[in-house]
Amino acid sequence: MTPRNTFRALLNAPGLTLMPGAYDALSARIIEEQGFEAMGAGGYAAAGSLLGEPDTGQSNMRDFADHYARICGAVEIPVYVDGDTGFGGVNNVRQMVKAFEKAGAAALFFTDQAFPSRCGYLPGKQVIPIEQMLAKIKAALDARSDSTMMICARTDVFALEGEDAAIHRCRLFMEAGADMAKPQGVDTPAAIARVLRDVPGPFIATLSQAAGGPKARPADLEHLGVPAATLPSLTLFAAARAVHESLAILKKERALDNLDTRLLPLDDYYKLVRLKEQQEKERLWDESAAQIASTIEQIKPPSHDDRKTGENEK
Repeated sequence: MTPRNTFRALLNAPGLTLMPGAYDALSARIIEEQGFEAMGAGGYAAAGSLLGEPDTGQSNMRDFADHYARICGAVEIPVYVDGDTGFGGVNNVRQMVKAFEKAGAAALFFTDQAFPSRCGYLPGKQVIPIEQMLAKIKAALDARSDSTMMICARTDVFALEGEDAAIHRCRLFMEAGADMAKPQGVDTPAAIARVLRDVPGPFIATLSQAAGGPKARPADLEHLGVPAATLPSLTLFAAARAVHESLAILKKERALDNLDTRLLPLDDYYKLVRLKEQQEKERLWDESAAQIASTIEQIKPPSHDDRKTGENEK
């Protein structure tokens, strides 16, 4: 089963699928190693890890496509990625979908924020007219070549106009053909229950540090029947704290004695980056090359001197 089919199956399966967010290929490997069945990859973590900056719309589509390609290429499980606003109008949306599909995304979402966007939990957002977003959805659906890649349309109107407006937009998104619709900021159990009731299609909840802490627990979501939840910034915040604390100890103590227990053992790191598998492939490639070279050596054509000797014998 492909990652895209796996992702669809997870959304139709009973229980809650937790999807930590990867901020790079190594964090993606850790997520997969820990047994998670799917993951997210979003703009908030990308801006932090690639630029050391907040998520305020300063990255471009090609940056994200390259970033997601590295993450998707590092793992076998599905990756659900952030398509920002589609990075412009309908033709930009088409290019985004094609690029993210090529990168290996199992599914993607994009939002109705005005460009440039910002993290959905930051103030200062604006949304585009509903007709423009519906046209973007149509463009996205037309651009994908693999219909198993899910396209989710997100609205950020909740922070501006409230829950009713968010539900209304999501229903129109589904009418336009989106596979999923996401009302950003609708995070409490009561509000999520309404979305599940009033908006067709699967719902993916968000448990984000950027929201000031999750407003619902995984147990609450599972009780409601939510099929999946992303934790887009958990690994980013965990890594930032671990690095910060380790460097603080080094700076203070100017010694490594109290750092060993904080560091991943060397063997575990090499297992994570699959050194043994890479070395085995290199060995097989070298052996195959040597075998081919040996065969060619045995059947090589006669040299000029050999041909001259043969002519003299005649």
